[in-house]
Amino acid sequence: MNQSPNVATLIERYFTVRLMQQRNVSSNTIASYRDTFRLLFRFAQVRLRKPPSALNLADIDAPFISAFLTDIEIARGASIRTRNLRLTAIRSFFRFVSFEEPACSALIQQVLAIPSKRHEKRQVHFLTRPEIEAILATPDRTTWLGRRDHTLLLLMVQTGLRLCELINLDRDAIQLGSGAHVRCVGKGRKERCVPLTSYAQTTLEVWLKESAPRSTNALFPSIRGSRLSADSVQALLAKHVRVAREKCPSLTSKRVSPHVLRHSAAMELLQAGVDCSVIALWLGHESIETTQTYLHAHLALKEEALAKLEPYEPDKLIRFKPDDRLLAFLESL
Repeated sequence: MNQSPNVATLIERYFTVRLMQQRNVSSNTIASYRDTFRLLFRFAQVRLRKPPSALNLADIDAPFISAFLTDIEIARGASIRTRNLRLTAIRSFFRFVSFEEPACSALIQQVLAIPSKRHEKRQVHFLTRPEIEAILATPDRTTWLGRRDHTLLLLMVQTGLRLCELINLDRDAIQLGSGAHVRCVGKGRKERCVPLTSYAQTTLEVWLKESAPRSTNALFPSIRGSRLSADSVQALLAKHVRVAREKCPSLTSKRVSPHVLRHSAAMELLQAGVDCSVIALWLGHESIETTQTYLHAHLALKEEALAKLEPYEPDKLIRFKPDDRLLAFLESL
């Protein structure tokens, strides 16, 4: 019987050839998958008492992977979402191995058959129009920082850009005039253009005429001219939300993050009657199923649908009576 292939060799080829050369995945994907295998190999060191470089493919079979996923949930306290994310990386690796080592197909298929866990889907949180307006009115637009913050928050809530997309915008990403839009690169390196409202266009036109603190191409630089970090955007948003809560008490019970502003942009489009397929393109969703979560969260749309239904008349309701013993048993469950 042939010796089981070495995992170290396969892992190196998986990252350098499959992910980097063939698929050209993003640095975020590389980092996420790297962290998964770091955890997996540390778990193997403890459980199998073997260094990662000495592992064979037979060592990381389906029972071992299942034990690793259980350890992530129980010992490390990870959520089911995180557990499923780790499993996604492992499946990707084993699909690569299926082409590299077809003789190990039985072991590979057993690992690929490990199912993802079902989990509760969190409700989408979003802001109402008065809450959005209260936050946008907070920055002091008599100062350079206030004008920057107002323009940044306005663009975020109107376009629904992801935080990483927003902070990576350059000045030339804004196209004004006829067909005004912002051009960004989203997940999977997919480029998309998001249209701008007349007010956003006017605000951006004024902002682009501002002189930056130092020579920079970033659309929203810091006071020192460097590109804003994700943490700094979250901090400035939190600062303005704290002030806005004084005039808009409903914000007190809400946790406002850049992603909540993204959800709010989607809800504004939904309330305006924009089709889900268009919203999916607007937000850069891979699947329209992701966009449909906003339909579930929009109570007003559900109430409108309920109002169109004819109410039941109690006198016409007939209770179901099973005519078979097996049906009666099922009815009793």
